[in-house]
Amino acid sequence: MELYTAEFIGTIILILMGNGVVANVVLRQTKGHDGGWIAITAGWGFAVFTAVLCVGDISGAHLNPAVTIGIAIAQAGDFSWALVPGYIAAQMLGGIAGGMLVYAFYWAHYEATEDPDLIRGTFCNTPSIRNLPLNLFSEIIATFVLVYAVLCTSDPIATLPDGSEVPIGLGSIGAFRVGIIVFAIGLSLGGTTGYAINPARDLGPRIAHALLPISSKGSSDWGYAPIPVIGPILGGALAAGLHLAF
Repeated sequence: MELYTAEFIGTIILILMGNGVVANVVLRQTKGHDGGWIAITAGWGFAVFTAVLCVGDISGAHLNPAVTIGIAIAQAGDFSWALVPGYIAAQMLGGIAGGMLVYAFYWAHYEATEDPDLIRGTFCNTPSIRNLPLNLFSEIIATFVLVYAVLCTSDPIATLPDGSEVPIGLGSIGAFRVGIIVFAIGLSLGGTTGYAINPARDLGPRIAHALLPISSKGSSDWGYAPIPVIGPILGGALAAGLHLAF
């Protein structure tokens, strides 16, 4: 339960800060209104850094079903498949709770915003151009980059006097490199779909959007909802397969 609790809390922090920066930029009368894409991508990168820093030493800070599945495929000897359902459940619940917390934090600004598309955009993803095959492709490729980069990262090794080798933990630097990867993906690959690259990041807050009594919220766009779930899972599995091949 300690692992699942860490994933739950870490995902809440991720969504609170990640969707929080989107709310700060797009909702009316905020201090960050119209801050632009750089603010959003940087905010998401630092959100990942903060969440990984908080729970990385406990659960590994997957915070993403695509990462959990990718690690289970690529590192089956080190991460048991038996943990996968609990990790994903904790991440999804954290996504719902995080989405609700963003709404509570920015409640007055949601009340001041009348555009339902802007409101939904603070919870979940909407493609810039709605073309489901291309949107799916975008999510597959962007998540492939994320999971492959995560699988390729490693801590430096120290050789002890007796000849044995032990990894050296990087602490906050280890968390920072994951945040930089997400920041880079947002800058380079985020313009098509808003780079969900994480089923819990999209589906959890989308459920929150459907449940919350938000003025002018409009549709939760369930027709698009499978794309940011299926795409990241496929991208993560492909990344794990390539990592195993090499």
